[in-house]
Amino acid sequence: MAHEHDVIVVGAGGSGLTSALYAANQGVNVAVVSKLYPTRSHTGAAQGGIGAALGNVEEDHWEWHMFDTIKGGDYLTDQDAAELFCKEVIDAVIELEHMGLPFDRLPSGKIAQRRFGGHTKEFGKAAVHRAAHAADRTGHMILQTLYQQCVKEGITFYNEYHVTDLILEGGVAQGLVAYELASGELHTFKAKAIVVASGGYGRAWKTTSNAYTLTGDMQAILYRKGIPLEDMEFYQFHPTGLFPLGILLTEGARGEGGILRNGSGERFMERYAPTIKDLAPRDMVARAMYMEVREGKGVGPRKDYVLLDLTHLPPETIHNKLPDIAEFAQIYLGVDPTKQPVPVMPTAHYAMGGIPTTVNGEVVTDGNNTVVKGLYAAGEVACVSLHGANRLGTNSLGDLVVFGRRAGVAAAKFAKDAEFYDFTSEVLGPSRERIEKILNAQGGPSVADMRAELQQTMQDRASVFRVESLLQEQTEVLKELFDKYEKVVVQDRGTKYNTELVEAIELGYLLEVSEATVHSCLNRRESRGAHAREDYPERNDKEWLKHTLVYKCPNRAVKFAYKEVVLGKFEPKARTY
Repeated sequence: MAHEHDVIVVGAGGSGLTSALYAANQGVNVAVVSKLYPTRSHTGAAQGGIGAALGNVEEDHWEWHMFDTIKGGDYLTDQDAAELFCKEVIDAVIELEHMGLPFDRLPSGKIAQRRFGGHTKEFGKAAVHRAAHAADRTGHMILQTLYQQCVKEGITFYNEYHVTDLILEGGVAQGLVAYELASGELHTFKAKAIVVASGGYGRAWKTTSNAYTLTGDMQAILYRKGIPLEDMEFYQFHPTGLFPLGILLTEGARGEGGILRNGSGERFMERYAPTIKDLAPRDMVARAMYMEVREGKGVGPRKDYVLLDLTHLPPETIHNKLPDIAEFAQIYLGVDPTKQPVPVMPTAHYAMGGIPTTVNGEVVTDGNNTVVKGLYAAGEVACVSLHGANRLGTNSLGDLVVFGRRAGVAAAKFAKDAEFYDFTSEVLGPSRERIEKILNAQGGPSVADMRAELQQTMQDRASVFRVESLLQEQTEVLKELFDKYEKVVVQDRGTKYNTELVEAIELGYLLEVSEATVHSCLNRRESRGAHAREDYPERNDKEWLKHTLVYKCPNRAVKFAYKEVVLGKFEPKARTY
């Protein structure tokens, strides 16, 4: 079946819905293709808040936010992107409020704000109240609000359609191929402009806060087509994942006064970040937690976790401002956080790297910012690079609305002057062959076994700390997994609602993004932000103050190119808190 729309957005999370909404506001015909029903998208799991220098609780300025974003990103952040973001996110939050988003309120009636990791006033002097929040369900509220607005605008939704191919000819994006879960049919989508907003790939690791659907689909599809992926070595592990499950406990808990403690009850972050302690950036806190466990200062029979202590907070604060945290701890661990500290350890959370773009969301193919006509990306799937080597908490929700809006507007403007390209049903061929190969395979490994092996080996060799020997081992493991994947089998041979087939396709995507990640980790011989090399423990601005572009090559090889970091008013300095 064939479909045709001026602008097609892939993904119905926060960035996808924002892109679709603002494209529709430009007067073009817009559709959203999503593997999930929109309000099940992973933006709904974001808890703590959206950072903006509103200054509702205390004095704040966008320049302070910009400084924190750049310093938090360990100076790999492009400063033009950071400046645009920190200015525009203020209006974006107010616009969300006007759309009806139910933010928590101060007694004055203004939007409430809380402290969050890495956010400071006066360029690092003390923590600041900057995160606008709706209890600890901020992402859920953003998702619901944006979806309502998209429905109001009459945007077309294709739900439970899994994109299997992007039609790219002569450096121009022309359309998509997608598998409809309900019918088992392949569909073609013609578009004048495409916005990719399909989210991250945290399911490459065993312990993760990410939903099962975050498998790097569009990163892998474009990577296979010769478009590079940028800064894939920088993957963030959120400090407070519920141990041992990885379910996220928001940084907002520490923003409200929560304290991390080791096995002796010590508030250990006072040693690692004396100024802002538990509210240091996520990469620093995650490494500190691992160091405490390594040194035998952990908790439990195996001393393999630390504690998030909220017991000194008033119970009404926990129940009113952090209700999800209280519920998760009670349901999954039987712990009442008003009375007992909660076991936590870092969990794979967020990709700073992804599809390289300009500040208007245009996908680029090299260090010279050569644009792919008609192709845009926004949100976690993209690398603008706002987050540099380590994203500050709350900046992801801001990223969704600021750069989602920019991508949607730019795509609509391009579509107004563009034409549809003609293509035949032959474009279905590669996707059909891949599906038939999986459905007809006999005697090979199962999807579940292969995925478990990938996730465990990525957890063991490419997580919070990295070292050359283990990364080299992982490149060999990935080659073996790619060979196995050629013979992967499924039990379900049907066509309708074949979720096992979908998982098999997603496993292929996970292998591709894992390959790009591991080779990028191996290539960058320094420690910066979320990329911690034990064999290269120091940041090396002389050689490595640059963005990595990794390209897929034949025979499981890769090649690298580089992009200059856009510098500005904030010169790289030592990162202390």
